[in-house]
Amino acid sequence: MTVKRASANELQPVRAGSLRAWAVAVRPRSLLVAISPVLVGGTLGFARQGAIDLLATLLVLGAALLMQVITNMQNDVGYTVRGGERSGTRTGLPRATANGWLSVRHVRAGIVAVALVATALGLALVAYRGWPVLAIGVSSLLAALAYMGGPKPIAYTPFGELTVFVFFGLMAVMGTDWVLTGNVGAVSALASVAIGSLAAAALAVNNHRDIAHDRLVGRRTFAVTFGEAGSRRLFTALLFLPFMLLAPMLAWGHSPGLVLPLLLLPAAWRLRHDFVTCPRGTAFNEVLFSTFRLELWFAALLSAGALLGRMGG
Repeated sequence: MTVKRASANELQPVRAGSLRAWAVAVRPRSLLVAISPVLVGGTLGFARQGAIDLLATLLVLGAALLMQVITNMQNDVGYTVRGGERSGTRTGLPRATANGWLSVRHVRAGIVAVALVATALGLALVAYRGWPVLAIGVSSLLAALAYMGGPKPIAYTPFGELTVFVFFGLMAVMGTDWVLTGNVGAVSALASVAIGSLAAAALAVNNHRDIAHDRLVGRRTFAVTFGEAGSRRLFTALLFLPFMLLAPMLAWGHSPGLVLPLLLLPAAWRLRHDFVTCPRGTAFNEVLFSTFRLELWFAALLSAGALLGRMGG
């Protein structure tokens, strides 16, 4: 695997309270996890019905991005408050609060501010589609806060990947389709499993990378609970399940373009090889970013295939 060298900007110290410090807490590169399900849900809904509301689509995308931002900031501050950085053995991405670049108080205030904006977008969608949207929004917000918050955070259990699978896959894709069209198509249901699998695969990379540190600080992630071999099997299953679902998507959707993501299969094989052979340490971060990119490309090709089918039909 080729490990990218850090850029000159990445090597510069982060100034406390700066925009770069906030970027560390927000983690913009992880926002692909929020974009992919909305892209897929919206496109499949359009391909099935021939029209969607553009304003509602933008509201859904905005709410999804804000939920990911809340999750990232809560993860940053929650881990610091629980003392997860104190052992000095973690090799993951830096945390703004742990490094003193942002105060816990300021990040918590940021979480409240972002949550208020997300709530405003959610209320607009409630007016558009009704009270079930409120249930989706509230449960998503609670999951975002509970991932690294509360007396027993989800991140300290083996259910982190499952939580991501549900909220960034099943609920995000099918929820987007339902909000925009009023129903959920069979292809959207299958696609929600595919996108959720790839989103969960990204978290599996995180937890596999940090297995030694997490065991030391008392985090019982899936990787810690089932060991490195179990973690490798989980990542492999999550990585290739989406490709296995393309055949039933084709059968239900009657559009040959839906198998376009098969073009990514060689990249998935390389990614799995990189995951297995990657040396311990920060090199795993590039595997993480590659998983984010694979998910977005899978979503883009699946969406393009659905649109081609619509145009051909």
